[in-house]
Amino acid sequence: MNPSQNWVEKAKKRAAQAAVKHVQDDFTVGLGSGSTAAYAIEDIGNRMRKENLHVQGVPTSYQAFMLAVQHGIPATTLEENPVLDLTIDGADQIDPNLNLIKGMGGALAREKIVAAASKHLIIIADENKKVKALGENNHPVPVEVLPFAASLVTRRIKEMHGKPVIREGKGKVGPTVTDNGNLIIDANFGPIQEPARLELELKSMPGVVETGLFIHMTEIVYVGQKAGIERLTRE
Repeated sequence: MNPSQNWVEKAKKRAAQAAVKHVQDDFTVGLGSGSTAAYAIEDIGNRMRKENLHVQGVPTSYQAFMLAVQHGIPATTLEENPVLDLTIDGADQIDPNLNLIKGMGGALAREKIVAAASKHLIIIADENKKVKALGENNHPVPVEVLPFAASLVTRRIKEMHGKPVIREGKGKVGPTVTDNGNLIIDANFGPIQEPARLELELKSMPGVVETGLFIHMTEIVYVGQKAGIERLTRE
């Protein structure tokens, strides 16, 4: 691991530890997906063992489910617990209003459902994820679509002057398939000046299941830095 990767991983861990302090006994917690959220799942398991906490988790992906099993967190469902105490998750980009782009790990639909079912959404990230505007640095917006609608949604995104690409699988031939059996279109719009408007336009397309734009959902962000942590809150 090179020095730059080393500080980033340490920053992620610090952010995760700060977020997990919000977890209390008898909480039901949404468990996010991805490398940063994995640190939070590990830390929740550690707190359960050391402090004899009773916590249940609603995983947002198969990866999160397996990590919950590994760290001794009982998994539950939204059917059993329709209102969650909080969700801890990562993000791919965070703007000054705490709007997010998520979904580069492919779990955006379930992540958004679990976040919407939670009283509080806490995001953890390293400082590289902060941007002035979502979509900077050619970062795409992931869009989960029904396979039957992929060509229609691709054409509609092009009409909006976006640049859509159906995400290819890694280590396999063909497209990425989500846990829901859908495809992901990564749509590049450049810097997004009105993310709420773009979210509505994308969601209005037939066949779009969900987008990676998380608008006005985040309450607290813990940003791990090279030295220390920054806590951001939405007014």
